[in-house]
Amino acid sequence: MDDLVRFGVSMDARLLKQFDKYISQKGYANRSEAIRDLIRGNLVEEEWKAGEGETVGTITIIYNHHKRELTDTLTNIQHKYHASMISTMHVHLDSHNCLEVLVVKGKAREIKIVADRLIGTKGVMHGKLTTTTLGKDFR
Repeated sequence: MDDLVRFGVSMDARLLKQFDKYISQKGYANRSEAIRDLIRGNLVEEEWKAGEGETVGTITIIYNHHKRELTDTLTNIQHKYHASMISTMHVHLDSHNCLEVLVVKGKAREIKIVADRLIGTKGVMHGKLTTTTLGKDFR
């Protein structure tokens, strides 16, 4: 890492014990890496809240493909927002239900609109938007 800076952190002993347990459960090599990861996570959240930066994420939906016109509706939404779509994966969970994972890229507010349209479509049983960053500002 360029320009690595050391700094001290003071905290309650009980909180530190909980943090050390968290670090152990997550498999972090040390406290520094865990703190860096937590900071990055919060910065990514703020980037998404701002809505203007270039971001990436995944939209996961589960639906019954036998629902009348549902598959066509979902495909039409994806085509309407084709500029945001990077890739899709379609999985047949059983004889009725499908899982789709869509990798999306664009401004956070635009990706949220796409996710809301897909997840809110009548017949979609479950959906989730998972957000992250392009990582340009992180090391």
